[in-house]
Amino acid sequence: MKALNLYGVQDVRYEDVRKPEIENANDVLIKVHTAGICGSDISRFGKIGSYNPGLTWGHEFSGTVESTGSGVTSVSKGDRVTACNCFPCFHCDYCKQGNYARCTHMKVLGGQVNGAFAEYIRMPAENVLKLPDSMDFATASFIEPSSVVVHGMRQVDIKPGSSVAIVGCGTIGLLAVQWAKICGAGDVFAFDTDEDKLAVATKTGATATFCVKDENYLSRFHEITYDKGVDVVFESSGNAAGIGSSLLLAAKGGMVVLMGIPYGDVALPRLNFEKIVRNELNVIGSWNSISAPFPGKEWQTSIHYLSSGKIDISPLITRQVRMEDVPSLLPDLYNRKVFFVKILINVEALS
Repeated sequence: MKALNLYGVQDVRYEDVRKPEIENANDVLIKVHTAGICGSDISRFGKIGSYNPGLTWGHEFSGTVESTGSGVTSVSKGDRVTACNCFPCFHCDYCKQGNYARCTHMKVLGGQVNGAFAEYIRMPAENVLKLPDSMDFATASFIEPSSVVVHGMRQVDIKPGSSVAIVGCGTIGLLAVQWAKICGAGDVFAFDTDEDKLAVATKTGATATFCVKDENYLSRFHEITYDKGVDVVFESSGNAAGIGSSLLLAAKGGMVVLMGIPYGDVALPRLNFEKIVRNELNVIGSWNSISAPFPGKEWQTSIHYLSSGKIDISPLITRQVRMEDVPSLLPDLYNRKVFFVKILINVEALS
């Protein structure tokens, strides 16, 4: 079968690999239909490379069950499915507490386990989730990033009418705009360096948007919020400047949830850091998408709201491409030579 394998920094290859087979009683073999390119995939391609050179990468996907092991009863051949991309050990102290996102020996799809940028993928049955008949494959490929957002939302107490700021309008941030509204937020303010992404944020329900390249963006924000800031800030860019600016947006006693992954050192200006102390901010991290019972309510909640259309992913889909076109496209994505929010790989186009 064909797959995209990551060998090193900016070295991804479209090549033939051995098709996975059922090996264990709880195995599920899935024929991949659609896979999403995550922002972390682009950063891995451009900056880090592969943890295991030659490993098939990708972790956001949907498809149909091709076959199952003898012990699988939750899904059957032909079922439309997605799968959780995390593999906690289930034995460390954190796993025994049900804190699977904190697993000491966590493995992830496309990082330590062959991923979804392939025609077929093998997953353990406990990771596989059946899709409603009403959900198309493109929408289903957003279940994983949506679950990341829901996990972050569950870290805080958003009350009806709470004010929220979203820093970074990639896929996670734009989903967070919609999830904040679902959780009861009143005003939701979106921040980014890209005016085109801010335009998408408006389409997804942002009350107001702010281009951080504008010198007066902070003064305009404080004017709108009467110099109070917002109750909750979600930082989803992972950019050092974004992390620093998020501390300037929270109200006194407010919360800042860090969801973005930095791929370099983060240094904070003194005045920004002082906001944590002097404004008594609650700064917390949110990692991944899983909880107990595994894989967690994040996944079923995402399936429900995506399938009902209450989360609208259509403004986020920039384009769909064939798997063979990805190696030539990735440099432009990494160097931001083309606008994009979410690129979907139509794996089914191979058939």
